[in-house]
Amino acid sequence: MDYLKIKGKSALNGTIKISGAKNASLPLIAMTILARNSVIIKNLPDVADIKTLLKLLTNLGASCDFHDDKVVVDTASMNETKATYDIVKTMRASILVLGPILARFGHCEVSLPGGCAIGQRPIDLHLKALEQMGAEISIKAGYIEARAPKGLKGCEIIFDKITVTGTANIVMAAALAEGETTIINAAREPEVVQLCEVLNASGVKIEGIGTAVLKVHGTAGELLDIKEFSIIPDRIEAGTYLCAGAITGSKLTLTDVEPNHLGAVIAKFEEMGFELTLTKDTITIHPNKEIKPVKIVTQEYPAFPTDMQAQFMALATQANGVSIIEERLFENRFMHVSELQRMGADISLSGHTATINGKCDLSATDVMATDLRASSALVLAALIAQGETNVHRIYHLDRGYDSLEKKLKDVGVVVERLKEGL
Repeated sequence: MDYLKIKGKSALNGTIKISGAKNASLPLIAMTILARNSVIIKNLPDVADIKTLLKLLTNLGASCDFHDDKVVVDTASMNETKATYDIVKTMRASILVLGPILARFGHCEVSLPGGCAIGQRPIDLHLKALEQMGAEISIKAGYIEARAPKGLKGCEIIFDKITVTGTANIVMAAALAEGETTIINAAREPEVVQLCEVLNASGVKIEGIGTAVLKVHGTAGELLDIKEFSIIPDRIEAGTYLCAGAITGSKLTLTDVEPNHLGAVIAKFEEMGFELTLTKDTITIHPNKEIKPVKIVTQEYPAFPTDMQAQFMALATQANGVSIIEERLFENRFMHVSELQRMGADISLSGHTATINGKCDLSATDVMATDLRASSALVLAALIAQGETNVHRIYHLDRGYDSLEKKLKDVGVVVERLKEGL
């Protein structure tokens, strides 16, 4: 198992290229199950979750050729419809194969998913929606067994709460369904928008893209011709590196980024006193003499993302005053607090609200990552801690950040990846 050794108090400067979005890549890879042709996807991040999903497709009989930032996926040879526990247990996003496999083959078995332990992310909304479309679903021995012997039928689906993976799953299922499917209270995240745009360009008419009401006109089982496309930039990776510039008082420029996807995050940086320079595909954050405290409430897009909450908590430890962060989406997403406290952060918790008293002098120590975004918060804290911080269990980081230590080294961070026990 690897860990990162990070020397604090380094001056940062330079440019970081943002990789493709992991959270856009996963549903788009699952979408290839709906294709009759070989699909080329470019700007794919080299992260563990991508490799896990490609391995899952390979186990189902597809061929996947992943080199550099491009993958060629051919699902024409798929002959298996059971997504087994040994792969699904490592990544909740594996549930994304449920909709497309069921839509294409009329039956599937998918293990109940695993992934980050940040709280309940129930899949009952996915299952209820598929049942409304005519699927017969049961759960046996830890597997979801789904059948649609007469194919899926379009209908009106109202999500009780906004669900990103649920919206993606049902959009893919509806793409091959018979008739029109209306999804009300759909997720509006850029990653969902790209999925809809690619399907729309592949012959599946989708109305309302980017809104809370989607109308998907299914092909009644006819497979799709999907043209080559590129993954959108990773807005969470971009936000994380902006936090690196902010917390260290450094000027950093991000390239290959989409500023329009970061509206709520940019607004919070500006609220904290930072100046940002934006172009069509770059963002530069400038040093700020005094970091102002902030109040953050996590909500669904286009509001402030839960995936940036931990990073801003690390940043808030350096603000002059009291910051408040309210987590409304996941009940167990403050597990990084105890690790930040071990470094000297003054943070108190009350239910779903964290109060951060700044400014804190952080000290290096050994810390343990508990989930993907918590890991990045500990890296950010290590950048300003006095001494050398060891961040353990970084397999969480490897799930979502492409070439993290290389990108940090390139802008001046003294960081090493080492093996535990050596």
